[in-house]
Amino acid sequence: VDCDAFYAAVEKRDNPTLANLPVLVGGSRRGVVMTCCYIARRFGVRSAMPMYKALELCPQAVVIRPDMAKYQAVGREVREILLEATPIVEPLSIDEAFLDLAGTERVHHGRPSRTLAATAAEVERKLGVTISIGLSYNRFLAKIASGLAKPRGFSVIGRAEATRFLATQPVEVLWGVGRVTQTTLAAH
Repeated sequence: VDCDAFYAAVEKRDNPTLANLPVLVGGSRRGVVMTCCYIARRFGVRSAMPMYKALELCPQAVVIRPDMAKYQAVGREVREILLEATPIVEPLSIDEAFLDLAGTERVHHGRPSRTLAATAAEVERKLGVTISIGLSYNRFLAKIASGLAKPRGFSVIGRAEATRFLATQPVEVLWGVGRVTQTTLAAH
């Protein structure tokens, strides 16, 4: 599971006047965008972009300095809800985690997909932030799937279609592949 535009979502939740505005969380003009809401993304703004460039693309954006203590607290609340689905929760960051739902069908009276959908609904209802879900038979594919249909996404990559799916994807879909690796692979 991966929370959607987490820092910006928490800021919008805590200040409803920001709901329909492009929000950037990050440092000064010389800093970088830590995260941006989906409204800002429509203008071409992305996480890790220099703030001055983001403001050139979206001059009407509201810039909020990060409140890491607040984000960590909300991240812990998300994790508590995830632990209701399974005791095997492996945090990846403040707003991402791997859940192992193998063998939980009898406890939850349904398939892991239903448990995850219910968990996502509970996170949104209780905490006011949304999550995207990637369901697969291994962590690598689950991580890829969680980013396919954000926000509020739910993507499944099954064993039978994994090879065919990966063959059609650009190399940057692979977790951990950055610009340097993309450029190196393209040169070969």
